[in-house]
Amino acid sequence: MADTEQIKKRFDRISSKFEVMDHLVKEDWRKELLKGVNGRILEVGVGIGTNFKYYPKEAEVVGIDFSSKMLDRAREKVDEAACEIELYEMDVENLEFNDDSFDYIVSTCVFCSVPHPVKGLKELRRVVKPEGKIVMLEHMRSENEFIGKVLDFFNPVSVNLIGVNVNRKTISNIYQANLEVEKQEYLMTSVMRRLILSPNK
Repeated sequence: MADTEQIKKRFDRISSKFEVMDHLVKEDWRKELLKGVNGRILEVGVGIGTNFKYYPKEAEVVGIDFSSKMLDRAREKVDEAACEIELYEMDVENLEFNDDSFDYIVSTCVFCSVPHPVKGLKELRRVVKPEGKIVMLEHMRSENEFIGKVLDFFNPVSVNLIGVNVNRKTISNIYQANLEVEKQEYLMTSVMRRLILSPNK
């Protein structure tokens, strides 16, 4: 498994061309994910800031990413947002926030590249309020066994090139982190899903 520093370097390297990857996540998916989020919001793995323009104006958004070059790109998009956005360089596996700090946490295709995903998910559970929600767009290993094996075959190439795992068993990781899946919607067969999680605490 590649460690955090290796993954950071890969994302720094591809930051100037990240729009190509971001376009794989449809605009309608992002809008639907962020519809209804409110209060104090943490977005983990903000990337180049593609979600910013979809937040409601009443929101208070804190965004983090472990790639400094991604954050440089994200800062260029802060002005597109209707709400206030603060950005910090930070690792989702070691969040520098107090327990129960956020009403919502947003994640868009992030946990495919977190080196220790269960650790990162446990951090989300720690910093979200007991009555809060975690909303996610995540791609993961297909439930179709043939497609899943194809993804397994290509995964080493994807990890080495861009630091992304295409065969993560993210639902299993979510349950290992003691989070509860309230809603799960397939967007592109079982590979891409929209999830609403509760912290179960």
